[in-house]
Amino acid sequence: MSGEGGAPQAIRKLAPGRLVIASHNEGKVREIRALLGPHGIDPVSAAELDLPEPEETGTTFVANAELKARQAADLSGLPALADDSGLCVAALGGDPGIFSARWAGPDKDFALAMRLVQDRLEALGPEAYRAAWFVCALALAWPDGHVEWFEGRVGGTLVWPPRGGLGFGYDPLFVPHGRIETFGEMDQDLKHAISHRADAFRQLVAAVL
Repeated sequence: MSGEGGAPQAIRKLAPGRLVIASHNEGKVREIRALLGPHGIDPVSAAELDLPEPEETGTTFVANAELKARQAADLSGLPALADDSGLCVAALGGDPGIFSARWAGPDKDFALAMRLVQDRLEALGPEAYRAAWFVCALALAWPDGHVEWFEGRVGGTLVWPPRGGLGFGYDPLFVPHGRIETFGEMDQDLKHAISHRADAFRQLVAAVL
C-alpha cells in the first residue's frame, strides 16, 4: 500500500541492488536477509552502516516502521526497509503490542519480557484467555520520500514455560494455529514460511519485486 496521501498511486517497484535493512536487531536482520535472498537484493543493515536508531514515537506498527525506514533512506541515500513487529495478547488488551521490545528492557532481555506477559496473565486468574497474535508492518522508503507499506499477522496461543532456543524475541512463548511447536522450537525455514513477517513479505514481494 502506498504510504503517501491523496489519490491511490501505482505501487513503486524496487530495483535490484543495495537495500538498507533499517534494524539493529540481528534476529530480524537475519530473517529479512533470508526472505530477500532470492530476489536480487543486496541487503546491508543499519548497524553495518553505523546509522542511529530513531526513537519509535509512532502509535501503530506501520507508523513506527515508516519513521525507521524514512530515516535510514534519508541518511544512506539508498532505499530502506524497516520492520516494526510485536506480540499482541488478547487478554491484555493487545499488549505488549508496539511496546513489545520495551517490555524486554534496555538489555533486550526477552526472558524478562516473556515472564512479564506470563505474570500479567496469571494475575487475571487460571482461566485467562491465552489467544495472541504477532503483527509485522514493513515500510519501504526511498530517499525521495516515497513509502510503501505492508502488514502481516499470524494467530496462535501462548504457552508456559517458554519452549525452544530457536528464533528470537517472544518466539518460545508462541504456538501458531494448527501447529504443536512454538516458533522457538520450529524449523526456521518453516517459521519463515508461516510467520507474520512472511505474510507481510509475501505482500511486499508481490507488489514491488
